Amino acid sequence: MAYKPRSEREELTIFRILNRSMNLSEEDQWTYFRLNKGFEGELMFDSLTEQIKSECLILNDLLLELNNSKFQIDTCIIQDIIYLFDVKNFEGDYCYEKGDFTSMKTSKLMQNPLDQLNRCETLFRQLLQKYGYKLTSEARVVFINPDFTLYQAPKDKPIIYPTQLNTLMKKLNTWTGKINGKHKKLADHLISLHQVESPYSRVPPYKYEGLRKGLTSSCCNSFSISVNGRKLVCDDCGSVEEIDAAVLRRVKELKLLFPDRKITTNGVWEWCGGVISKKTIKRILKNNFITMGKKKYTYFVDLK
Repeated sequence: MAYKPRSEREELTIFRILNRSMNLSEEDQWTYFRLNKGFEGELMFDSLTEQIKSECLILNDLLLELNNSKFQIDTCIIQDIIYLFDVKNFEGDYCYEKGDFTSMKTSKLMQNPLDQLNRCETLFRQLLQKYGYKLTSEARVVFINPDFTLYQAPKDKPIIYPTQLNTLMKKLNTWTGKINGKHKKLADHLISLHQVESPYSRVPPYKYEGLRKGLTSSCCNSFSISVNGRKLVCDDCGSVEEIDAAVLRRVKELKLLFPDRKITTNGVWEWCGGVISKKTIKRILKNNFITMGKKKYTYFVDLK
């Protein structure tokens, strides 16, 4: 298990909610697609690193800052060498020419991931030096998607292609050393330096009144839901979920979208589309949150 697990960034979660609750512009749809595609690629790489048999410390999704410059590390693996991986989930045919990555399907010029990698590695090495860590680091761009092909691929660049992933895992499994105090000290230090960016900076503007209300499927995000006793059944994908779990999931989304909005029985009832009785909503909230206020001024806050 990763020493620092990966979780979906709140920015992506907000985009996911808005995508099903309002009409996103073409530009916002592309941003959502790109964020989601990137996260899927990172999870694919996680499924490989979780199988490493040699001792190591895996830190996922680090956002660090040095001299007012922020840099992100998708995956950091600490052994005798610190491995930095920038995971790309590009799909389709690309051409590499004069330092540029170009989609052969759309002729769209992509930002060269090697430039980003070089900047990340430079800042990371400076960070190690600043705090007195004398460990070697290596950085690689990992193209995780098996349907990715790069024509005129350079031979002397720090790139891991889909066909080289097994070789990479074998390399990481060859280390016979042990994780010791200095490794854990570094890992803990990096985690303490990790920054959490506001998820609201890049999402499109939205208002409560403009969002679709109702309960949704936990599997396909559909609003086509039927109530069957204490369970919800998705009319589209057939998934089944306990009503309590579905309501709590929607409350979590409401709090993420509107962190300053008080959680009340009437508010949650409306947010869930009015398909669940207020009595049931109140029971769920009382069982999972702390009750504040009295009568019509009652609202709920997180358990401490």
